[in-house]
Amino acid sequence: MRVIVSEFIKKESSAGVLLIIVTIVALILQNSGLSAAYSGFLHTHVEIRFGGFQIAKPLLLWVNDGLMAVFFFLIGLEVKREVMEGHLSSFRQIALPGIAAVGGMVVPALVYIAFNQGESFAMKGWAIPTATDIAFALGVLSLLGNRVPVSLKIFLMALAIIDDLGAIIIIALFYTSDLSTVSISVASLALVVLFAMNRLKVARKAAYILVGMVLWASVLKSGVHATLAGVALAFLIPFSSVGEDGKIFSLGKEMEHDLHYWVAFMILPLFAFVNAGVDLRGLSMEAMLTPVPMGIMLGLFIGKQVGVFGFSWVAIKMGIASLPDGGNWRQLYGVSILTGIGFTMSLFVDSLAFDNAQIYEYADKLAILLGSFLSGIVGYLVLKKA
Repeated sequence: MRVIVSEFIKKESSAGVLLIIVTIVALILQNSGLSAAYSGFLHTHVEIRFGGFQIAKPLLLWVNDGLMAVFFFLIGLEVKREVMEGHLSSFRQIALPGIAAVGGMVVPALVYIAFNQGESFAMKGWAIPTATDIAFALGVLSLLGNRVPVSLKIFLMALAIIDDLGAIIIIALFYTSDLSTVSISVASLALVVLFAMNRLKVARKAAYILVGMVLWASVLKSGVHATLAGVALAFLIPFSSVGEDGKIFSLGKEMEHDLHYWVAFMILPLFAFVNAGVDLRGLSMEAMLTPVPMGIMLGLFIGKQVGVFGFSWVAIKMGIASLPDGGNWRQLYGVSILTGIGFTMSLFVDSLAFDNAQIYEYADKLAILLGSFLSGIVGYLVLKKA
């Protein structure tokens, strides 16, 4: 299990460095003479048609609705594995990261609401600062090497996974539009088929992928956000299967392993590339000081650290949980600051909350980048001194 965790952390850390590079490239393209070519790339029309069934979207939405469903499929597999046999499999293991994750979602949301209460459209973005980008956070943590104990890295990993699960629930409850009865019926039928395949111990990847594609397409057309199809599919992948040679293996773990590099080094960087291109030319300090960007930036930088560290402190003092082995309070505080790196997940929720509209002239996206940047720099400095 320790080897699996080390491999996971290494992959996420490398992916975090790549995300930084891709973000810088996107910002340069959007703010240079190549901005028209960059925008044209984002709005490239892509269409799939089977008879009367049609999906037509710009490339930006294919990434956000399609490739991100694969990302959430991987998250679902990780959550299932951790609950079944990993660091979320017992109350003692889940207590501290679980309680910290709740604080890391509640307090940032309250910070955002404090700035934007009374503005109905702005209030749609309350969940933007509640997310944590595990790739970026572990990437910063990796720069400190052995100065940070493995137990704190596992704490951050478990907290981010629970955070992602919370994001999935938020998307399902608060970012679902008008529902299509026909599409919901097809999606329900696909789920029944997947459940039956799971109970019958079907061990063919192709079978799950085929039914999963039907599930994704029907959920996309239903009004429920398509990324939830990835999570539902993951929960119905069997973790114990019998192969043709009679040997027992884990289909879920195999698929998780197969997808990890694709998600870390293609899907998330591509998502960052198409979403992080903030046009800085028309932004002013006045625009950045309006309630929405202030709520996002302070929610990430202040709300996250206060929520994660505060809830952790209470849980440890009450005896519900204990400090990670080999860690101290200052290190725990440093890791709490790093959870304010929302980046890809915050950008994703932002695209859902404001439907990719540029009503705030990119100030909302820039606030995500600034809040994440501040959290990364300050968190690194605190941990380095700790």
